[in-house]
Amino acid sequence: MNDPELARYVEHLVVERRLAPRTVAMYSDALRWLEDGAAAWPVALREVQPHHVRRFTAQLRERGLGPRSIAIALAAWRGLYRWWGRQGLIKANPVDGIRAPKAPRPLPKALSVDQAVALAAHAPQRGDAALSARDHCIVELLYGCGLRVGELVGLDAQAGPGAAGWVDAADASAQVLGKGSKRRSVPVGAAALQALQAWLQARPGLARPGEAALFVSRRGTRLTASQVRSRLKALAIEAGLPTHVHPHMLRHSCASHLLQSSGDLRAVQELLGHAQISTTQVYTQLDFQHLARVYDAAHPRARARSGAAGAEAGGSAAQAVRDTA
Repeated sequence: MNDPELARYVEHLVVERRLAPRTVAMYSDALRWLEDGAAAWPVALREVQPHHVRRFTAQLRERGLGPRSIAIALAAWRGLYRWWGRQGLIKANPVDGIRAPKAPRPLPKALSVDQAVALAAHAPQRGDAALSARDHCIVELLYGCGLRVGELVGLDAQAGPGAAGWVDAADASAQVLGKGSKRRSVPVGAAALQALQAWLQARPGLARPGEAALFVSRRGTRLTASQVRSRLKALAIEAGLPTHVHPHMLRHSCASHLLQSSGDLRAVQELLGHAQISTTQVYTQLDFQHLARVYDAAHPRARARSGAAGAEAGGSAAQAVRDTA
């Protein structure tokens, strides 16, 4: 970075705004790209106009940067010009109103029904009976109730004034504290209730006296989200699943399988605690992928044919479904 004004701005990010080192590093890279673009134009940094910024953004795309990296660059540039604006060094921010290209929203990864059931069935087969009961209950609640990992580890063994969440076996429901400190009630299925009962019988052998947490570690203290992730990863490997499994994947699997069976988007939204229906709608795409795979595997028109005639008459079944959707 040759411009001392840019170095001063980076110092401002570190000292006054106290941004994380990784963020400062990414912003520093973005400021170097801005400096290079202005030098190649050429134009003074304080004289950059919106059309310059659009050109610099296009150059970043030509260099192969993705939408997220470009969004970070624009944020860094916008912050620089806003900082100069507060000092009265420029009249207008040339980055205002310029947006990064939209990034494709990746679909959440979900297990198949058979894989989810295999994972749940494998958990009780481990050596330590108490830990096996605990892990089995964790899998059943994550998959059966669609809980977030934070909601799961926040559960207490009993309801109480200070409890963030608990499972009411008599009512077959779980009270959980979700995002934004919003509480919701989630139905708990028979398999999860059975696993819970087995774990509650084994829990006193692990939990420290007075420990409120429903799920505890070997040391008897509340299980952390990181420990749950590690256990699920190990369980999936032991069960022979061909993919890395994490708590949110079980939440995705719960939502996807419910939607495939019921088609009730609003009910799935309420179960997961999504504030917006658009967040839940991503699972309709997973449902469509399931439909396309079934079509490819079962429909006579989807079966692969040999030779050029087959290529002309057959085609992708998934594409056929899309064309008629």
